Amino acid sequence: MKVFLINGGAKFGHSGGELNKSLHELAEKTLRGMGHETLSTTIEAGYELGEEVEKFMAMDAVIWQMPGWWMGEPWSVKKYIDEVFMAGHNKMWKDDGRSRAIDPSIGYGTGGLLGGKKRMLSLTWNAPLRAFDDPTQFFGGVGVDGVYLHFHKLNEFVGISEQLPTFILNDVIKAPDVPRYFSEYEAHLRRVFA
Repeated sequence: MKVFLINGGAKFGHSGGELNKSLHELAEKTLRGMGHETLSTTIEAGYELGEEVEKFMAMDAVIWQMPGWWMGEPWSVKKYIDEVFMAGHNKMWKDDGRSRAIDPSIGYGTGGLLGGKKRMLSLTWNAPLRAFDDPTQFFGGVGVDGVYLHFHKLNEFVGISEQLPTFILNDVIKAPDVPRYFSEYEAHLRRVFA
C-alpha cells in the first residue's frame, strides 16, 4: 500500500509541534518496516501545490497527523486543504456532484475523483477521552469522530470515502506519557495496516 503521511503539527503558542512530528516519523518507520511505501509532507516546512495533488492521486491511504487546536485542526492544516484541494480541481474532484438537469437538491458531495482511497486521523489533544464520549461532558457524547465530522466530510468530498479507525492521544499536556503514546500508536498502525 502507498500511504501519504501529512504532519500538521506546528510551533504555535505553547506548542512546539514535537509530539506530532515524532508520531509522524514513527508512522513512517513503522509502515515502511511493514513493507508499505510512504509519501510525506510536513505542512510547516512548506509544500508545492502540484506535488501535493500528485501525492493524493498516487496514494492508497492518507494519515492526517495533527493536534486539536480550538476544537479542530490547526489553521495551517485548513490552509493546506484550501490550497491543495482547490489546486486539485479536475484531478481530485470535478464539481459538487449535483446536476441542474436532474435535481440540484440531491447528490451534493459526490463529485470527488479519488474513489477507493482511505483516510485515517491521528490526533493529539489535551482534553481527556471522557470529554468526547461522556454525554455529560464538554462534547456531549458525540465522540472524537463526531467532533471531526467536518474533516471526514471534506475528505469524502474529494472521494476519500473509506474511514479507517481514528487514533487519538489524550491529556498530552495535563498528563503526558510519551512511551505509552508511541507503543499505542505503533500497535494501532500495525492493526489497521496489517
